[in-house]
Amino acid sequence: MIKYLLLAILALAVIGGAFDYKSNDDSLQLIINKKEAFNSVTNGGKRIFKMITSMISDTDLADSASIILEEN
Repeated sequence: MIKYLLLAILALAVIGGAFDYKSNDDSLQLIINKKEAFNSVTNGGKRIFKMITSMISDTDLADSASIILEEN
């Protein structure tokens, strides 16, 4: 389960453009932009959370349970 979570975080970081490649004749460099990675992972996590909560609220479960969401 943990490796799926880590793969999801990595995928969100890659999609968000957190990685850059620089190469020259001698070497290949992988540059990780920490701020961009953090922003893309948090934005992706918020979007996934909103999708899941909207799917839950569309079912009959919403009639029997209350869900309170606060966005900062």
